[in-house]
Amino acid sequence: MLGYLLKRLIQMTLVLWVVSVIVFMMMSFTGDPVFMVVPIDATDAEIAQARRLLGLDQSILVQYWKFLTSLLQGDFGRSYVFRQPAMTLILERMPATVEMVLVAMAMAIVVAIPLGVYAGANPDGRISRTIMAGSLLGISLPGFWVGMVLIYVFAVSWGVFPSSGRGDTAELFGLRISLLTWDGWHHIILPAVTLSLGTMAILLRMTRAGMMEVGRQDYMKFARAKGATRRDVLYKHGLKNALIPVVTIFGLQLGDLIAFATITETIFSWPGMGKLLIDSIYRADRPVIVVYLMLVALIFVVINFLVDIVYTLIDPRITLK
Repeated sequence: MLGYLLKRLIQMTLVLWVVSVIVFMMMSFTGDPVFMVVPIDATDAEIAQARRLLGLDQSILVQYWKFLTSLLQGDFGRSYVFRQPAMTLILERMPATVEMVLVAMAMAIVVAIPLGVYAGANPDGRISRTIMAGSLLGISLPGFWVGMVLIYVFAVSWGVFPSSGRGDTAELFGLRISLLTWDGWHHIILPAVTLSLGTMAILLRMTRAGMMEVGRQDYMKFARAKGATRRDVLYKHGLKNALIPVVTIFGLQLGDLIAFATITETIFSWPGMGKLLIDSIYRADRPVIVVYLMLVALIFVVINFLVDIVYTLIDPRITLK
């Protein structure tokens, strides 16, 4: 296990280094940040001075070395727009994004796993076909359209849920959490449902495919032959062995939702990282974009590592090498 952990740590470090190179090159060729920090009527001398202060008058290699050493020291620079440390801005918005994603993933699991098991155990039934048609619809509908429909129906027409904002929050370990208040839950339902539909449909179809595959295995037939109840056969024997691909998709979807909840956050004016990213792109706020991209890369490599660990907990026959 120690050897595997060291190997994965090296791999994660290499991946993050490659991402840092890509991010730096992207930021180097997407506009001049000097004009974000100088007045509109700045003279050529003031522009040149700002360029020197930002280190943009040096070679690409020197700029990257300074960029990399700053990352290793946790210094991601200050936002050109908000005049605050970029990392602080991202960390302030992260709880809002994470809590919305966690609620969305919980909704997806609670609905997708039981329906997927049922559809896999009864593939030719009318209800199963209806479930699969619904899952196809969930995959096909674009998230922004779903969000607007939910706002129109539940916020505008019926007035059941608010259409925007995060609602009241409560402090927990220094973080502002909306899940600790009823008003926060009231605000999070619509964006969480919007975010969960695509993931729900994918997990449902993966669970169904896995259950159909394990249903043909000998151990399932043996379990039924020895008198195990249908529920035990499906959930204790079948589902456990069908979960490997589902866990893989779950991990990828979790990282994807955290990283790319931008559209949902924009539609519902949810004050998370995604909305901050969109605002930063519009304003060419380079430090905030860099922090976001590096944080997303870190989230993905950590989630992939945790997924590998979960594999061994689900199936002890899997060894980590």
